[in-house]
Amino acid sequence: MGTVKTKGIIISENNMGDFDKMLTILTPNGKVSCSAKGARRPKSQLMAGTQFLCFGEYMMFKGSNTYTLNSCDTIELFYNLRIDLDKLEYASHITKIIGDVTYENQNTYKILQLYLNTLYVIANTDMDLKFITSIFKMRLMCLLGFKPRLDRCVTCQNEEVYYFSFKDNGLKCTNCSKQDTGTIEISESTKNALKYIEIAPAKKLYSFNVSDENKKQLEIIAKIYTNDKLEREYKI
Repeated sequence: MGTVKTKGIIISENNMGDFDKMLTILTPNGKVSCSAKGARRPKSQLMAGTQFLCFGEYMMFKGSNTYTLNSCDTIELFYNLRIDLDKLEYASHITKIIGDVTYENQNTYKILQLYLNTLYVIANTDMDLKFITSIFKMRLMCLLGFKPRLDRCVTCQNEEVYYFSFKDNGLKCTNCSKQDTGTIEISESTKNALKYIEIAPAKKLYSFNVSDENKKQLEIIAKIYTNDKLEREYKI
């Protein structure tokens, strides 16, 4: 028991009673469920910092089984997400995925970094939202331990690879792809994009572009791969 100070972002909020909230905060050390007493009162100092998608610094009291929010300082409200329904939809979509793959007492520093960077790009640029989401999903899969093999055929080690296999988590050559009906053919540009997503520095992850055709290939791969590895059906 005691006081805990941490940075984090609100990934869900639920009303309790007349004026309270129950929050889920993603911190660098996992998710935290926290009650915010009086946060819905009109003059509450907790009102701004306890909104969905608010990133801030939170001071909480840790009891035997629960956290109670004492104070918060807002760092980023992602205002542009709140005034654009399309951007909010995609931000909510990636938030759902983040909520599904994170837990309490987990090292989530890199996941939080990816999440915040992605929200910033959605909020403050005009990049294609599906393209952003595809990049986010593939990078997240890498962070979760589902990094696909992209340097050579996952079956025979041939370096001439043009097909993505969802069953075997990586690229295959023409001959091996014939034995795997679930593969899809991809371009050299899409292959290079996948390689970049795996290794790019966090702050430069979204600093590239590809043609619309390659974006579509990446979107298909990211959607099927994520749904398969997380065993869920995400619609976007």
